Amino acid sequence: MNINEDYSKRVTINHHDLPWVASPESGVQRRLLERLGGEIARATSVVRYQAGAKFKIHTHEFGEEILVLEGMLSDENGDYPAGTYIMNPPGSVHAPFSELGCTLFVKLRHLGVDQIHREVIDTTTASWYQGMVAGLTVLPLMQQGSGSTLVKWAPQTYFNPHRHYGGEEIFVTQGVFEDEHGRYPAGSWIRSPHMSMHQPFSKEGCTIFVKTGHLL
Repeated sequence: MNINEDYSKRVTINHHDLPWVASPESGVQRRLLERLGGEIARATSVVRYQAGAKFKIHTHEFGEEILVLEGMLSDENGDYPAGTYIMNPPGSVHAPFSELGCTLFVKLRHLGVDQIHREVIDTTTASWYQGMVAGLTVLPLMQQGSGSTLVKWAPQTYFNPHRHYGGEEIFVTQGVFEDEHGRYPAGSWIRSPHMSMHQPFSKEGCTIFVKTGHLL
């Protein structure tokens, strides 16, 4: 199954506009943003666990990134409430479940040999840092290799025009993100190709998950 697999094309989707698709495990559904492959696939999805749903133990050959959007995800290593970022490195094994239900932003099979150690960050208590312009604060997530970042935009924050070598991927977790191409409320996913240019801003304020340089 191939969905938005051409990285040379710009894609914008709000996951709320997509249907939920059943996974092989009862009580777990997905909204598919991009996908290259069958059930084992390089993929980006929003995943929903109903209360009591669980996955069988499995291995992530090329790793996994998770941002818990709502509820509580768990596995044999602990519990992860909303706002938790998890990086499971290539070769890691777990059996996730959710007693109360949860919604996740998930990226599968895109990590490399420089991601070795598992990382878990509670973004609600971690230290944020001043960004490149006033009104912007950043929280680095994955610390190994080409990392992911959360970025908070205060209302009426404007950034400079710039290009993205290796492309850029954005998932809006809160508020409204904008650029000259459009307006993107919470739930929006934007993937821009190698050397694409834009001038982003937020009139209302927002928080976004950002990943750059991985789309060559």
